[in-house]
Amino acid sequence: MFKLTHINVSRGYRGGERQTELLVRELDSFPIKQTLVARKNQPLSRRLNDLDINIIENNGDPFSVFFASRNSDLIHCHEGRSPYGAYLTKFFLNKPYIVTRRVDNPIRSNIFSHGVYRGASSVVCVANKVASIVNNYDSNVRTEVVHSCGSDLFVNKDNVIKIRNKHIEKFLVGHVGALDNNQKRQEYLISIARDISNDFPDIHFLFVGGGDDESYLRDLSSGLKNITFTGFVDNVGDYLAAFDLFVLPSRREGVGSILIDAMQKSLPIIASDVGGVSEIIKDGINGFLVKEGDIEDIKKKIILLKENKKIRSDMGKRGKKLSEKMHSKDMCSKYINIYSKANTKTKFPKVSE
Repeated sequence: MFKLTHINVSRGYRGGERQTELLVRELDSFPIKQTLVARKNQPLSRRLNDLDINIIENNGDPFSVFFASRNSDLIHCHEGRSPYGAYLTKFFLNKPYIVTRRVDNPIRSNIFSHGVYRGASSVVCVANKVASIVNNYDSNVRTEVVHSCGSDLFVNKDNVIKIRNKHIEKFLVGHVGALDNNQKRQEYLISIARDISNDFPDIHFLFVGGGDDESYLRDLSSGLKNITFTGFVDNVGDYLAAFDLFVLPSRREGVGSILIDAMQKSLPIIASDVGGVSEIIKDGINGFLVKEGDIEDIKKKIILLKENKKIRSDMGKRGKKLSEKMHSKDMCSKYINIYSKANTKTKFPKVSE
């Protein structure tokens, strides 16, 4: 049986880990022996322990990755640390690997890094913008684009009602993501909440998620009654279904897969025009794109959507329609094609669609 090893040694559980989980679950129905290499005591391995796959936990350094993946036919690196270990596996054992690149920040420019990315059978980018960054970094790197997919998050209607009942007669502006202000810029929304608290007391901001900057952001919002922090939750789908509007004011994004989850719940969206976000959000169609850091424009768009139910409804419907093309089965099919083209001694099994 073909042996495929996924490597994701990131800490926490963010968009990249969610996409890794979705792909592993889709591949579980195919004649492939999957192994997951994950960091010790992190959520990803726990979330996949219901599957009949081999799970190896280690500290994520290149030599640990090398030893964990040495018996593979193909290695799939799902984040930026693991390709260095996969490169060692190819160098010493001639094992091929592919890399999924999910972020739009520059790759470190040194001889080793160039070798690592050139050595991959394919660098799969989650957006055309990300592929452009990789190609500008090194034109000899082989790139392909496979967009992220929606998670089809479960919704418990009773929980949605409970969430809404905590905020009766409020217009709920939602944000889901790690509380990482350097990337996600949640401070912009806190600034807006402070600015409109008197004129629009019925607008309430919900931050779903936790992270290193939670204390900082809570301190920043001190005294504001129009903000709620939920911390980490397992029922993200319930919150998305309870929101009236979704806002992603990020400074950087590869594509922002949470946007697809929001679209699946028929939410209008306001998002920074960064990375590959414009490949998901069509300005004026299923949401609004704003220049990164333009707090005033975000505020105006929130008020506009709050006061115009028809625009909200139309954008939500169009977004849901667009999201139908962003399913995990489609992502899986594209990866199977990429696996099949990888330079492996053991032929990837033919699978029916």
